[in-house]
Amino acid sequence: MNNPPIEPIATYIALGSNLASPVSQIKSARSAIAATEGIIELAFSSLYHSLPMGPQDQPDYINAVMACSITLAPLALLHCLQAIERNHGRVRKNERWGARTLDLDILLYNNQVIDLPELTVPHSGLCERSFVLYPLHEIAPDLIIPGKGAVADLLAHCPLAGLQRLD
Repeated sequence: MNNPPIEPIATYIALGSNLASPVSQIKSARSAIAATEGIIELAFSSLYHSLPMGPQDQPDYINAVMACSITLAPLALLHCLQAIERNHGRVRKNERWGARTLDLDILLYNNQVIDLPELTVPHSGLCERSFVLYPLHEIAPDLIIPGKGAVADLLAHCPLAGLQRLD
């Protein structure tokens, strides 16, 4: 898992923020990801406004999805994304679904299914979260999620739940 793949791998990354100027956080994270050696941006969705998951006493989120071509191994990519989160003021707490300056998740790593203590791909919440499925469908409408099916089919069963595309 730690050896870099020889050929570039198609990867999808979810970006989310609800603290410290979320739109700026997402734009800055996009630039940081694209500037990382071994990562080339292929597409970037619109920004979406979504209601928070879990505790409702927190600000609403801004979300997006980024398609990349990468030459990093899955765990190396994860560690790069975690470093970008830290550089954007992310402090990891034992609170699930709490407020955060930046949240970066690997949604898909080519067609691979990865089940490690540190990383699960496809991302476990991908198929139920409108703030991931709608932006993912926007940039990859024909995408098939390993073991889950077509993004378009999953989207048909995923209500908007307050999700709004920003212009």
